[in-house]
Amino acid sequence: MFRAVLATLLSVVLLLNPAPAQAIGETTFRNPLVANGADPWLQYHNGNYYLATTTWTQQLVMRKSPTITGLSTAPAVNIWADTDAANCCNHWAPEFHRLTGPNGTRWYYMYTSGRNGTFDYQHLSVLESAGDDPMGPYRHMGSPLGTNWNIDGSYLQLNGQLYLLWSEFVGSDQSLWIARMSNPWTVTGPSVVISRPTHSWETQGLRVNEAPEVLQRNGRTFLIYSASYCATQHYKLGMLTLNGADPMSPASWTKSPNPVFQSANGVYGPGHNGFFTSPDGSQSWIVYHGNASSSQGCSTTRSTRAQPFTWNADGTPNFGAPVSTATNVNVPSGERGPITTAVRGPVYQLVNRNSGMCAGGVDVVQVACGGATTEWVLDSTADGYYRLVNRDSNNTLDAVNCGTADGTDVRQLAWMDNSCQQWQVTPTSDGWFRLGNRNSGKTLDVAECGTASGANVRLWTWLNSNCQQWRLQPIGVNTIVNANSGKLVDTLNCSTSSGADVRQQPFLNTACQKWTFTHTDNGYYQVRPTHASGLCLIVNGGSTADGADIVQGACSGNHSQWRVEPQADGSVRFVARHSGKVMDVNSCGLANGTNIAQWSWLNNNCQKFRLMG
Repeated sequence: MFRAVLATLLSVVLLLNPAPAQAIGETTFRNPLVANGADPWLQYHNGNYYLATTTWTQQLVMRKSPTITGLSTAPAVNIWADTDAANCCNHWAPEFHRLTGPNGTRWYYMYTSGRNGTFDYQHLSVLESAGDDPMGPYRHMGSPLGTNWNIDGSYLQLNGQLYLLWSEFVGSDQSLWIARMSNPWTVTGPSVVISRPTHSWETQGLRVNEAPEVLQRNGRTFLIYSASYCATQHYKLGMLTLNGADPMSPASWTKSPNPVFQSANGVYGPGHNGFFTSPDGSQSWIVYHGNASSSQGCSTTRSTRAQPFTWNADGTPNFGAPVSTATNVNVPSGERGPITTAVRGPVYQLVNRNSGMCAGGVDVVQVACGGATTEWVLDSTADGYYRLVNRDSNNTLDAVNCGTADGTDVRQLAWMDNSCQQWQVTPTSDGWFRLGNRNSGKTLDVAECGTASGANVRLWTWLNSNCQQWRLQPIGVNTIVNANSGKLVDTLNCSTSSGADVRQQPFLNTACQKWTFTHTDNGYYQVRPTHASGLCLIVNGGSTADGADIVQGACSGNHSQWRVEPQADGSVRFVARHSGKVMDVNSCGLANGTNIAQWSWLNNNCQKFRLMG
């Protein structure tokens, strides 16, 4: 992409939520994965695929799914929004890399952004995650190259040194550059041009080298880049090979004389790619965007596609040709398990309404609540269901032998990508929930309504009894991240006073953005800030009106109590006990400091949040 892209794209509004579809058990899929999915970046990490694509807006998104097909139905979660005039707009070309930075292992989300109404100031920006979760939350660390025109950033790690790669003009040539970095957001020393468009296949429409992507194997380093104007069908991939010792020397890079991936099989303009490895590590995959006709260009018609590739006898990659949309592609090797891994997501205890005890253990029974054996990550499968991954074993809640009969035992088992391991979370009354098995439709139940430790947990036909109802107790210290802005629920100025206002702010790693959940009764919780743990999130004055302010105040009365209700898309909503209204970001604002209040349920992202440890 580059500054000559048609200005009409500035008005594009992206990412309609797709209709739900099954996202389990597939052995094959067909491209495209995401219809409006330019500049895709896809990684597999700890049991989930994560996908980012260009938005053209003020927001950055991430999709997450345990299956590659599930990315088609996964909601586009907004993980960041910017209202700063220099970085506010035209977000494109996202990448996220797991690197060791000054704060330890973090995800660094690099993207191109600029000013409203023009592409002339597009430049790189870098976010850093709070922890080791690609979903964030994130904070803005800076622009490595300033606000002069520079786009399509990526990282190269070689011999203990981190480098920045990007595209920038040299005269009329959009070219590839490299510079050393002292950390993932800071360039140090000179910048060097390592490739300019010279071959005829690099100069169709305009003279372009962009989107440099590193591919490393067996000690060799390749740089795959996009060539020619993206608005033409001639957009394609070229390759540089590092044959010298110093990547900062242009002489160390050898350009292949021919493109390595180009239009074929009804796929036009394939480019701006990334690479990922199959879940079992045995396959190399390329993700890229392409068009369905030769007349489509640099717009929202570009769709996300993925396919495996092989390696030649000389150690170079062989990408083959883009597969057609009529071709079945086998899912990545190892996707269907068995997988045992520390899945990222909100952690809960499952507390039974009848006994007050928790579901835990390998052969799942009810036990006294406490410890990792009774803690479960509630992880969305991208189509309205969840898998429950135990924090102690990293195995998944499973119906034995996929049984459908009353009394079928429930256990922990490695993830096998089947419906017997997926659950629907359905509210019953107050803050209680029914956990329904996707395969059988039967409900998680305590045998014979036992109240003793060790009573078996099993499946049974829904009887609407207390033994079949559970509350979800959030565990530990959490941040509360808005699903529209990617920003956090925060106490203004970290005040410890009763009545202090609650607003949204980017991640600042302060105690006034971290919350614990204390159960009162019937699945209602007091939400307490860790910097002022004697206070709670409350609706000011106990008002029941739309727009009533949420502040930090005394933990007394129903207006200080909340239900935490998981939604089908993996988010949660906070419901005030006294009013039945939900926590809401005022006017869907994206700016830092936007107020948080209660409002009637509208089922929009401004009223949905993610709990993150």
